[in-house]
Amino acid sequence: MLLPPVILVNEQDEPVGTMEKLEAHQKGLLHRAFSVFVVNSAGEMLLQQRAQDKYHSGGLWTNTCCSHPLPGEDTLAASHRRLVEEMGFDCPLEEVFSFTYHTRFDNGLTEYEFDHVLVGTYDGAVAPDQAEVQAHRYLPLDHIRALLREEPETFTHWFHLAFPKIAEYLGKQHTK
Repeated sequence: MLLPPVILVNEQDEPVGTMEKLEAHQKGLLHRAFSVFVVNSAGEMLLQQRAQDKYHSGGLWTNTCCSHPLPGEDTLAASHRRLVEEMGFDCPLEEVFSFTYHTRFDNGLTEYEFDHVLVGTYDGAVAPDQAEVQAHRYLPLDHIRALLREEPETFTHWFHLAFPKIAEYLGKQHTK
């Protein structure tokens, strides 16, 4: 099965080529990605549990949506596209920071991503694609912090890295 291509980038997020997604993860090459974090008006974060048969991190809890822009596709546009495809809704999104991370999985794949992190607020219905999402739930940030301490193995690697930064950002937004 051939997966869509990802955008290979350098450390400054400048495109340097494209490659089929699985091959990029097999070779551990740096590529562009995005992670969407959605909260409701009560300040609870929408988490998804990745479908069990995902190519990595299946069954783990993570942020609302994450993926890769297609070659020639704007990262913000890709974020909206995947939010609809994965979770069945769209909402205004704002990029709040980016970071690079590198991790190897037990199945031999490697994530090496320049990850753009976006945040949005949404209170409507959620209708996830069951091929992508096993379960979903809104949780208060303090509850998520406790779960990350008590059950760290149930969350994706990138969620551990991005959540503290997003929680800090959201905390500053609520004190304005």
